[in-house]
Amino acid sequence: MKYYTKEEKILKIPNLSAYGLLAEKGKEYKNAIAYNYFGKTATYTQFLKQIDEAARAYRCQGIRVGDVVTVCMPNTPEAVITFYALNKIGAIANMIHPLSGEKEIKEYLNSTGSVMLVMIDICYEKIKNIISETKVYKTVVVSAKDSMPALMSIGYSLTKGFKVEKPKSSQEYVYWKDFIKKYGKYNGKYEVKTDKDTPAVILHSGGTTGTPKGIVASNQAFNAMALQARAPLRGFGLGDSVLAVMPVFHGFGLCVSIHIPLILGAHVILMPQFNYKKFDNVITKYKPTLIIGVPVMFESLAEQNPNIDMSFVKFMVSGGDSLSLSSIKKVDDFLASHGCKVKIVQGYGMTESLAGTAFGLAECNKPGSIGIPLPGNYYKFVKPGTHEEVPTGVDGEICVTGPTLMLGYLNNEKETNEMLQKHDDGHIWLHTGDMGCIDEDGVVFYKLRIKRMLVSSGYNVYPKYIEDVIEEHEAVLKCTVIGIPHPHKGEVAKAFIVLKNDFKESYVLKKSIKEHCEKHLAKYSIPYEYEFRESLPKTLIGKVDFKKLQEEANSKKEDKDLEV
Repeated sequence: MKYYTKEEKILKIPNLSAYGLLAEKGKEYKNAIAYNYFGKTATYTQFLKQIDEAARAYRCQGIRVGDVVTVCMPNTPEAVITFYALNKIGAIANMIHPLSGEKEIKEYLNSTGSVMLVMIDICYEKIKNIISETKVYKTVVVSAKDSMPALMSIGYSLTKGFKVEKPKSSQEYVYWKDFIKKYGKYNGKYEVKTDKDTPAVILHSGGTTGTPKGIVASNQAFNAMALQARAPLRGFGLGDSVLAVMPVFHGFGLCVSIHIPLILGAHVILMPQFNYKKFDNVITKYKPTLIIGVPVMFESLAEQNPNIDMSFVKFMVSGGDSLSLSSIKKVDDFLASHGCKVKIVQGYGMTESLAGTAFGLAECNKPGSIGIPLPGNYYKFVKPGTHEEVPTGVDGEICVTGPTLMLGYLNNEKETNEMLQKHDDGHIWLHTGDMGCIDEDGVVFYKLRIKRMLVSSGYNVYPKYIEDVIEEHEAVLKCTVIGIPHPHKGEVAKAFIVLKNDFKESYVLKKSIKEHCEKHLAKYSIPYEYEFRESLPKTLIGKVDFKKLQEEANSKKEDKDLEV
């Protein structure tokens, strides 16, 4: 508490939806820029009008209170407009990764009971194969060029757009511009006043087992985090800008990169695709005062060491995974040598708490720390598997309580109760599955993951789910997946495969398994390496010895480094 001002400690969350708070703030900001998409901008007034037209169109096409609409989009204006438009009419946005496999998309649609789909056109090749097996009655098709400046839109059509297989306009498929033009003038009742405790969005993560689950986040979670962020982002608001490269289908991207800046009056620079090699060009072109990303982004920038000015950057925030001490020094040295007056700070959170629950402040930014709990959040450290607190400075499982916790896993009471546990103090605590400690100054340090999970380019990758997919292949008897280091992605998946007796290792078979993965897994979770084994090492109680496989992989890397 000593790090926050008297005003920052007071957290009054209005009884509004995420859209409701945006509309309230938008009237205040009016002519300020709300978003920038490749140089094409919209003011807050224009943005709210776009949201209103989309809300009318969705309501006109049958979307009602509590309906789920799946949004399969990268960071484009249409994706952001849709999120707020659905929120305005009391519907729930189910945000999914456009690079998800066919099987995953079908599961996302069916598990949430989605009745409408909003997708980027490049997904049609997958959607056409599974849409008939869902409840979706209409699909709105968006192109990345729809909101681009005119010349850029033409260039996109000539170089990339013509390659994309697209559906014909029909009763089932409607293109975004036609959707807004035909239905955006709807005159019936469409806006719904929802309170802060109602569901706003469904996000997806692996929970405690690695099996994908829908995480239901409330309107309160979005608005609470936007108001909490005023403390660590002191002085950030009108006239500032954020580089929104974190995807909107992730809590980190949707809330921290979009909702927070908009509520604070800044403008959002939307980037549907991120290229590490062009990071310096993007920074130079747009001059964002707040840059939010994952460790590999900043490590890559520092490693390339481009000759650019960074003096305009007010905040540099890393999340999604932890930065090593050596990486922190490398990034801070880079910033200092390029005119930046701030150091990189880390945040900590998980999708089950929407995004960040702790955040670094300049005055308590200790090397390797993840900051302090945001106002209204409380941290507790317990012996794993218990509610028993450990002393200050001792590692324990990180537990969090506060206003941004999920409402629960969709239709999964068992795992909800494992993650959200009521303690003797009467509070509901999120058991993160991560180990960490708090020091005598109240600063939190993250140590390691209890659950078996790896982080690739900031995305959570769950070995158990990859294993299940690979074991569906007719030739595979057993599969085990571990994480191995990657110079740019942090970690990538490596699959150890035992074949059935009737099959032998071959180039054709390996290609078949890879194609199977490409069809059923999100791009970032497809194994980077495949190794065939006669058998897998076992522990004394007969389980696969993941630790031994990890040690073997690390040993091979060390041998390779020595050779180099």
